[in-house]
Amino acid sequence: MKKVKLDIVGLSYSQTQSGAYALVLGEVNGRRRLPIIIGAFEAQAIAIEIEKMTPSRPLTHDLFKSMADTFHINIQEVIIYNLVDGVFYAKLICSDGKNTHEVDARTSDAIALAVRFNAMIYTYEFILASAGIVIEGNDFLFLENMDSLTKEPEADSLPSAGKQPGFGDLTLEELQQKLQEAIAEEAYEKAARLRDELNKRGKS
Repeated sequence: MKKVKLDIVGLSYSQTQSGAYALVLGEVNGRRRLPIIIGAFEAQAIAIEIEKMTPSRPLTHDLFKSMADTFHINIQEVIIYNLVDGVFYAKLICSDGKNTHEVDARTSDAIALAVRFNAMIYTYEFILASAGIVIEGNDFLFLENMDSLTKEPEADSLPSAGKQPGFGDLTLEELQQKLQEAIAEEAYEKAARLRDELNKRGKS
């Protein structure tokens, strides 16, 4: 299967799940975005490394990086390889210079390690086709205040697709219009829910 390269383009507090954050991955040289809900601990780990901050004591992902360096193990790439019932699955492609191994990982942990190892992040076309959001405009990067990234982690998933006030009363045209408005406002969680509502109606 063809792999699609991704970059981290957004990280913000989730408006739908308490104590969680929305990680947005963007297709390199493309317009599609992949929103993933992650826990606060992993969001903190990703944001700290992107901001090049140094915690007083090593975080779990920093400890993993130190141990891997000690034993000359490198993470070459991260692949988000499956999506089941709204949950993303990822694996690390690791090498000691002689042998290459695949290690299963939560997507949030995999991304937190990818930024520490400068590893490429990939997914497959079928995942972007089913869970991606097409946007217009330029890439962006936004990070929450580090002080707010302190809560316990939750499972990696798509933004909550639960029933949203007013969505069920909208026509297809109105849903499409609101989807475009959400994309223009870079409100990716709302856009994902609108996309899911459109997909659900398309199947009914």
